[in-house]
Amino acid sequence: MRLLFSALALCAAVLGQAAGKDFPLVEAREVTPRGGLPNFFRKAQTTGAEIKIGYLGGSITAQNGWRVQTLAHFRQACPQASFTEINAAIGGTGSDLGVFRVQQDVLSKGPDLLFVEFAVNDGGADPQRIIRAMEGIVRQTWKANPSTDICFVYTITEALSPPMLEGKLQRSASAMEKVADHYGIPSITLGMEVAKLAKAGKLLWRAKLPKTADERAALADRFVFAPDSTHPHESTGHVLYTQAIVRSLPALAIANATPTAHVSGPALDPANWERAKLAPITAAKLSAGVASADPATDAHAKVGAKRLPAMVRLTRPGQSLEFRFQGTHCAVYDVVGPAGGKVAVTLDGGKPFVVQRIDAYGTYPRLSTFIVGTDLPEGVHSVRLELLADPIDKAAVLAKNKNKIDKPERFAPLEFHPGGLLLLGELVP
Repeated sequence: MRLLFSALALCAAVLGQAAGKDFPLVEAREVTPRGGLPNFFRKAQTTGAEIKIGYLGGSITAQNGWRVQTLAHFRQACPQASFTEINAAIGGTGSDLGVFRVQQDVLSKGPDLLFVEFAVNDGGADPQRIIRAMEGIVRQTWKANPSTDICFVYTITEALSPPMLEGKLQRSASAMEKVADHYGIPSITLGMEVAKLAKAGKLLWRAKLPKTADERAALADRFVFAPDSTHPHESTGHVLYTQAIVRSLPALAIANATPTAHVSGPALDPANWERAKLAPITAAKLSAGVASADPATDAHAKVGAKRLPAMVRLTRPGQSLEFRFQGTHCAVYDVVGPAGGKVAVTLDGGKPFVVQRIDAYGTYPRLSTFIVGTDLPEGVHSVRLELLADPIDKAAVLAKNKNKIDKPERFAPLEFHPGGLLLLGELVP
């Protein structure tokens, strides 16, 4: 799985050189307090307070690293209150999915503080799209609860580090700073110390942790950051991330001493994704034989059980689902993997296009999405998704990433496991 996320980060970096290459980069600072976290700190000082901290992000947040370590810090620093986490991290995903799932995965659970970490997985995204998604997350959050404080955190990878070595934030983080500035949201750059070590030639981006005295001696004064240049070791790179947050907390505590109700106010981009919604796939019209996917017997369903409880399973060619929505964007939230087949997508009665639900990393099931239509004219649109009988040379697909079929029975099916619809708009009858 780490190979997949490393490949995504590298791809993001390459794409980022082309998309929005002239986007102005922001000066890198470890902490920019802006409005601080007034509501969070006031509540944290209250004896008996029950505080929920949401962590919305990708695989770096999903690790048992800075998320777990910061939660432990809060518990130790504020023993008079109790802290619980809302772990809303999904590897390999960015703000363009986060904005659709923030209501279900975080806001429905009532967070007092929300950390948002997407700078790495948004590395190759268009800056304006990043702004629209991040702004949508902010506006949804404060619409749900104006007392929820938000903090953006920016992680780093070797592929995305060149601007940081020159004192600038990477392009994705620079785009996020536009949103942070507009809404007075504090931000913490977790990789400042990482970049400092790298620039001094003292950082090993990709290395195993030393196990013996000889291996430790061979390192000299060099610091091992991660096994793959992206996902930090919990005991090294993630500690640097946590230390950055801990150092930043005093500035966020005093930036605004008066608890306040956050007001979104005028939008930075009127086309932001505030109206992003995650609708259950069962709201669509399902053809005969399409049934709920059982996590107890279906490995794909088990992966999606927490995030996509309404998942269904298309197993026979010709099975389909249909729906209509009014809006400008539609994507499907599903699980890809060994049993994936091909799906014909028809939008507004046009020529179908085909999406394949297994890729070069498909030795295991994982959450994924595919776009049906985006930047569509505002109005009612119709969608049909049909499972095809088309065969797939899955061995050849896997070979692109030097993977192999282990158990043929896992790869023999040609299925489709959708669980949700990502809409900028509303489903209509």
